[in-house]
Amino acid sequence: MSVRALRLGVNIDHVATLRNARGGMHPDPLRAAHLAIEGGADGITAHLREDRRHISDTDITRLKSELTRPLNLEMATTKEMQQIALRHVPNACCLVPERRQERTTEGGLEVQGAVKTLKPFIAKLKDAGIRVSLFIEPDLKTIEAAANVGADIVELHTGRYCNLALEHDAAGVARELERHRKAATAAAAAGLEVHAGHGLTYNTVKPIAAIPEIVELNIGHFLVGEAIFGGLPMAVRRMRVLMDEARETMPVPSPVPVRRAK
Repeated sequence: MSVRALRLGVNIDHVATLRNARGGMHPDPLRAAHLAIEGGADGITAHLREDRRHISDTDITRLKSELTRPLNLEMATTKEMQQIALRHVPNACCLVPERRQERTTEGGLEVQGAVKTLKPFIAKLKDAGIRVSLFIEPDLKTIEAAANVGADIVELHTGRYCNLALEHDAAGVARELERHRKAATAAAAAGLEVHAGHGLTYNTVKPIAAIPEIVELNIGHFLVGEAIFGGLPMAVRRMRVLMDEARETMPVPSPVPVRRAK
């Protein structure tokens, strides 16, 4: 089995955060999306939060109508967000946990205890032709539940791994990487497409990019921050190079039997 190409989704939320700090139209998230694509992004991610703290409804409308790459809409599992997704029909929706007091998404979605509500919620999105992703911890039971509720994709939360790397905790980093490897293998075996993201930087991306079952990384805050110093296309290009290098040097994996849990 050949190694699958690794896609890069760029999250533009914090371009909107900067705009909203002063009001007005600048900097424009849509312009940032075009620049990210110029730099090599395969898709654009935007999180429409219930409190509209960064991305706005107008942003989603403009992104969906003008983007030249797929739009991944991150959203909470609420009726309002479901209706917005059904109105715009993005390429994918990534369902995430959401709390008003958090600065950014903290932790993965609770799936095991929400099977009865998630199944019909996901089914309605899929019936409209939207691929559904669940942002989860790299946990085997959660992956099994994600397959059971009908998700197409799981996005593994890399936040803990990145935090341990910042703390120079080599043993902790090794443990987290092993968790992600096992989770990615289990998800692929269950018939789920595997993505990963949250907190990834130039220094932490390669070990995650080298996990063969992962086919997409979603990165935002770090790239927007780096754009201040050298521009968004340059930041995206550098991340793209690191991802590709990790992919080129990793061993070719053995075939994995694919089955979807019932």
